[in-house]
Amino acid sequence: MSDVLIVEKLDGHIAKLTVNRPEKLNALNGAVRCAIFGALDRLAGDDDVRVVVITGAGDRSFIAGADISEFKDARPVEQYRSMTRGDMYSAIESFPKPVIAMINGFCLGGGCELAMSCDMRVASTSARLGQPEINLGLIPGAGGTQRLPRLVGEGWAMRLVMSGELISGEKAEQIGLVEAAVAPEALDEHVMELASNIASRSPVALQAAKESILAARRMPLDEGLKFERSWFSLLFSTDDMAEGVGAFLEKRKPEFRGS
Repeated sequence: MSDVLIVEKLDGHIAKLTVNRPEKLNALNGAVRCAIFGALDRLAGDDDVRVVVITGAGDRSFIAGADISEFKDARPVEQYRSMTRGDMYSAIESFPKPVIAMINGFCLGGGCELAMSCDMRVASTSARLGQPEINLGLIPGAGGTQRLPRLVGEGWAMRLVMSGELISGEKAEQIGLVEAAVAPEALDEHVMELASNIASRSPVALQAAKESILAARRMPLDEGLKFERSWFSLLFSTDDMAEGVGAFLEKRKPEFRGS
C-alpha cells in the first residue's frame, strides 16, 4: 500500500481509495497517479470487490488539482509523454466496475477531471468544484474540455473553463456535474448506501450496463442499440440472470455471484 493512497476493502463488496496528501489538499502528483493505476489493476481482478469509491483524505479537499510544483520546469514534450504514458482518467472510466467519486471538499482542475471520469459523483454541499487552469494560462488537459460539456452542456462548460470560477456542490448538482449534493456530515453515509445498493446487483450485469452507457458517447444511436441488444442477449447465458429471474418468481432476494 502506498502512503499517498489508502486502499480499504469494506463490507458489502466495496473498495475505498483515499488520496492521502491532506497537507497538499490531496493534489495529484506522479506518485498518486501510479498508486491509483496499481490499485485499479489489482481491484479489477478482485472478485470480492464490486464497487469502488474514490475520495480525499481530511475534510477540506477531494483533490485540489494537479501538483503545480511539477509544472515549473516541465518541457512540452516531457509533459506530453507523461500524460500519454498512462492515462489515469481513461483507466478510471474504462474500469470494469462502477466507480463513485465522493467529493468532500475542493474538487479542482485535475481533481474535477478525475471526478468526471468516475461513473457517479456525490458532493458535499460545502465542496467547491471548477476548472481553474485558465488562471495559469492553461486549459484543462485531462478531459475537462471533453467530459464537462457532455455532463453539463456546452454553455456551462464554456463558462467554467473560460472564467475559472468555482461553484458549490449544490450548484454542481443543479447543472448536472454531480448527481447529488448532501450535507457534509451525511456524505459518507449517503455514498456508502449508494455503493452498497449497487454492489448488491449482478457484477456481470453491472459491467454490461457500464459498457453500454459509455458506448452511447461514441456510437450513433443505431449502433448503440445493437451494442445494447448484444449485451442483453449475452446475459441470458449467465447464472446471475437465472438467479435474478428465479428470485423474482419466488419472491425472494437474489444472491448474485458474478457468473
